[in-house]
Parts: sequence; C-alpha cells; structure tokens
Amino acid sequence: MRSRYSAYSLGIEPYLQATWHPSTRPQEAIIRSDEKLQWLGLEVKSALRLRQRKVENEDFVEFVARFRVNGRGQRLHEVSRFLREPSPEGLRWFYVDGTFPE
Repeated sequence: MRSRYSAYSLGIEPYLQATWHPSTRPQEAIIRSDEKLQWLGLEVKSALRLRQRKVENEDFVEFVARFRVNGRGQRLHEVSRFLREPSPEGLRWFYVDGTFPE
C-alpha cells in the first residue's frame, strides 16, 4: 500500500500498472498529466491479515490518503483488496479493488 501511494505521489505510472491485478487494471492512464494533484499524506488504519492470518493470498488494507486537486483539499478513505499471486519475480501482491467506508 505504501509503495503504491509513493508511486502515485511521484507519478510513476509503470509501477502502478505493474502492481494492479490484470483482471481490474485500467486500460487508460492511471495518472492524468493535466490534473494538478498534490499528495499530502497517507494514514494506514488497519491491515486485516495482521489480525487474522487465516487467508494467506488475500489481504485488506484500510487507509486514508489526503491530497489536493487544483488547490482543493480532499481525502480518500478506502479499504483496498489485494491478492498474492505468482509473477515472473515470484509471489507478489496485486491491488484488485476497493470499497469506501462511510
């Protein structure tokens, strides 16, 4: 999760594409170069697998990311789902999707 946040804040599109699960990976660019976006901080609220080590290849991470778009402050509160699957480098975690708690 932290590495994906860093990739967003630094604008590293190839890393985001590589860490997104192929079944849900967007076909279009993830980072828009025309958008004035400034990332301000990340707070990881919880990682489910740290509490329950029952499922080895699926994990959930709840986080709040703060950012500005065109000068307006916003926050993204998400529970992200990750799957661990084989890749050429060995087992890797891939971002699949997320939900937005109230």
